[in-house]
Amino acid sequence: MSAQTSPAEKGLNPGLMCQESYACSGTDEAIFECDECCSLQCLRCEEELHRQERLRNHERIRLKPGHVPYCDLCKGLSGHLPGVRQRAIVRCQTCKINLCLECQKRTHSGGNKRRHPVTVYNVSNLQGSLEAEEMDEETKRKKMTEKVVSFLLVDENEEVQVTNEEDFIRKLDCKPDQHLKVVSIFGNTGDGKSHTLNHTFFYGREVFKTSPTQESCTVGVWAAYDPVHKVAVIDTEGLLGATVNLSQRTRLLLKVLAISDLVIYRTHADRLHNDLFKFLGDASEAYLKHFTKELKATTARCGLDVPLSTLGPAVIIFHETVHTQLLGSDHPSEVPEKLIQDRFRKLGRFPEAFSSIHYKGTRTYNPPTDFSGLRRALEQLLENNTTRSPRHPGVIFKALKACYERGEEVSVVPKTSASTDSPWMGLAKYAWSGYVIECPNCGVVYRSRQYWFGNQDPVDTVVRTEIVHVWPGTDGFLKDNNNAAQRLLDGMNFMAQSVSELSLGPTKAVTSWLTDQIAPAYWRPNSQILSCNKCATSFKDNDTKHHCRACGEGFCDSCSSKTRPVPERGWGPAPVRVCDNCYEARNVQLAITEAQVDDEGGTLIARKVGEAVQNTLGAVVTAIDIPLGLVKDAARPAYWVPDHEILHCHNCRKEFSIKLSKHHCRACGQGFCDECSHDRRAVPSRGWDHPVRVCFNCNKKPAWTVSVVTGKSPLC
Repeated sequence: MSAQTSPAEKGLNPGLMCQESYACSGTDEAIFECDECCSLQCLRCEEELHRQERLRNHERIRLKPGHVPYCDLCKGLSGHLPGVRQRAIVRCQTCKINLCLECQKRTHSGGNKRRHPVTVYNVSNLQGSLEAEEMDEETKRKKMTEKVVSFLLVDENEEVQVTNEEDFIRKLDCKPDQHLKVVSIFGNTGDGKSHTLNHTFFYGREVFKTSPTQESCTVGVWAAYDPVHKVAVIDTEGLLGATVNLSQRTRLLLKVLAISDLVIYRTHADRLHNDLFKFLGDASEAYLKHFTKELKATTARCGLDVPLSTLGPAVIIFHETVHTQLLGSDHPSEVPEKLIQDRFRKLGRFPEAFSSIHYKGTRTYNPPTDFSGLRRALEQLLENNTTRSPRHPGVIFKALKACYERGEEVSVVPKTSASTDSPWMGLAKYAWSGYVIECPNCGVVYRSRQYWFGNQDPVDTVVRTEIVHVWPGTDGFLKDNNNAAQRLLDGMNFMAQSVSELSLGPTKAVTSWLTDQIAPAYWRPNSQILSCNKCATSFKDNDTKHHCRACGEGFCDSCSSKTRPVPERGWGPAPVRVCDNCYEARNVQLAITEAQVDDEGGTLIARKVGEAVQNTLGAVVTAIDIPLGLVKDAARPAYWVPDHEILHCHNCRKEFSIKLSKHHCRACGQGFCDECSHDRRAVPSRGWDHPVRVCFNCNKKPAWTVSVVTGKSPLC
């Protein structure tokens, strides 16, 4: 680092003497400044000191004319740009450190240290160089923000306008591995929120649109990246403005709050109005309501023993007045933040969700507004990572996306079939694709064996598990609706009744009925097939009707004995039954729309299962003849009262006998006679999506809603 010093270099700073006594006893002129030794050094001391292995890599600079060293204690944050260090005015000979004026007052104004001998630096020529240094720094920062533009992040209909994580990072124009925080602004329409962000972060450039008109210039949520402070800046739609959907706008703002590390509430009024305190109080309550579980999970995961409020965002109330004094000016002993807390208490609002609330005021006698105080307050809070740490932009996007997928928490339960499936269709799909998780808004969001291999766990994709204890005797619903066996028995009972009513051979009747239930959309129903579509031979009661997998028409066995693959209908590469005409036209591609393929895809799965069921239908028919009571208890859902415990009708108290049958209410699970349980309605909370038997009392209750196993709030 050191080099031979020419005679011309000596005498540049005759007032600065070596502050080490290692080789020169402090009598030589200082030539170097070592930041890690915290001293000015002459040539001999610098060489001798830094020959040592432990000091060899110290950072040293060669002094220039008029050099004044930096203060060793402060970082220059008080009233100066971040990163610009304060210059020293004295050096304490006893402590061997350089001190600026503020640090000298703070550390050497009392006690024994005030008697320490000091060396005073000549700072008469320093002011100009310091101002030039700060101007260079500000010019550099302005240049960094020259190309920053804002983009619409969420529109007024709560629709996210960014397609994916990569698109979000591209529009922010930052690096994927960049760590950043989120600063958002709230306030009433016309209070200058966009103007405040432009001057606080972007040196007055109109990154966020401003307008002198009466209409709000910000609709929805806009975002931009500040490369100087490394923050994502979010501008929001103003409160109290004209809107047709006030609740939607409020919900929009609360979701922005959920991803913010620092919130600015901008108010341009001579006095702080109640709407400020009401909004922040309501926002705090909503924040804790919707994010308490996540916050508790965070504290448990990180091993923190802190109140949940310490994990919330910080708030700065930026108050600009014209004709009145700032808050606390007339009571110097009162801290503004304490006065704000008192106002919250008087209004019955408690901002417990925020880690801190700060007040920063400015009085504008003549425009323009002074934003320097707000900027310094923001910079100090952004540098504090004790509670809120910077994170990758991808993490911010995922949190944002989680908040905007409808924004409702919907409770769901695993079921054997979807509400849109008929009983037999649902059971056929269940045999093939497993249980389903269905959202009342989004439909089926998960099937346990949808893809057989590689199907992700629902907790990792669409739901989270919530365990809720249901006390005995309460009107709570069970978590697992394992009523598949009972649904099967109900279906068998229904088929048996159909067989007896039709007075036909059970096998053919049940086969025909089952085929129509699970047939693809393009198949002609069995009831409409009276003769072979090719030879026109009429079908008798026991004759077998065959469907061509290509055209869906009905044929006799001889006219549909050939097979070939029909992948265009979703049957895959395996050969399946087709009629003679479709076999001969096998090289002609069928004109099938994409919508038809989507509509038929789900029913083909059921049909494939249905064909396996038909092959063993003889066993099913035999089972019909077995008294259902022998297997009923094994198929009984968990919440049903066992048959042997039911001696009287739960409603009319009639005693059951061979002539008086027992019936279970699908809602409460109690036993009733036919008169007291002849009503029908769907009970989705128990897994019965189609009208089923319910008792007289349960039928009078309001409609049940799906509950207990909670859907992940972002995804429904």
